[in-house]
Amino acid sequence: MRLSSLADYAVVMMSAAARHCGGAGRLNATLLAEETGVPLPTAQKLVSRLSAAGLIASARGTGGGFRLSRPPSAISLADIVEAVEGPIQMTSCVEGSRHDCAIEGNCQVRPHWGVVNEAVRGALAGVSLAHLSRAPASPARVPEQV
Repeated sequence: MRLSSLADYAVVMMSAAARHCGGAGRLNATLLAEETGVPLPTAQKLVSRLSAAGLIASARGTGGGFRLSRPPSAISLADIVEAVEGPIQMTSCVEGSRHDCAIEGNCQVRPHWGVVNEAVRGALAGVSLAHLSRAPASPARVPEQV
């Protein structure tokens, strides 16, 4: 399983936004694109999706921009991934409306995918944006051999 580039970039941008949390003024896509290396058109697209999902609050006009809609500790990795990719689902057969599996009629695993999806979502929900925006701990230094 791998996140899409868009979901990955959204996490990077939200992490950068969290590091600015509490600072004066609002952020904008240009600033985050420059800070993170995410291409500006992609950053603009992600700001739109993150805003639509309620993770950032935006204001237009002079002094406009955006800020996180809630504290970084109240935004999870699952929230960000779902804002970009939709519900976390390991297989398409879990969707009630989709019936495109060749073995659907005989599949003994299908009833269990909901549990798997919830486990994956739970793991992602357990990682907060506050955690992702902290500086990584320095690795323990190994003493030199004499």
